[in-house]
Amino acid sequence: MSRADDAKALWRSRRGMLELDLYLVPFAEREHGRLTAAERSAYAELLNTDDWQILDWLQGRSEPSVGLAAIVERVRAAANR
Repeated sequence: MSRADDAKALWRSRRGMLELDLYLVPFAEREHGRLTAAERSAYAELLNTDDWQILDWLQGRSEPSVGLAAIVERVRAAANR
């Protein structure tokens, strides 16, 4: 994928909610370029979700749909490194 795609994902990862930014911005900076096409699609879908819902998923307060579970887990794992 292109650097433009990575830059767009980074821009969209900046949510304006500090708690989410601490998960999403580092993930986009470090991991987005390594994602498969399917994972990039799932990440784009994740970014189209309401901020509070994403935060609940990342903090384990609720579970995402099956289609987003893997990318949510990958974002969580990256935050713990």
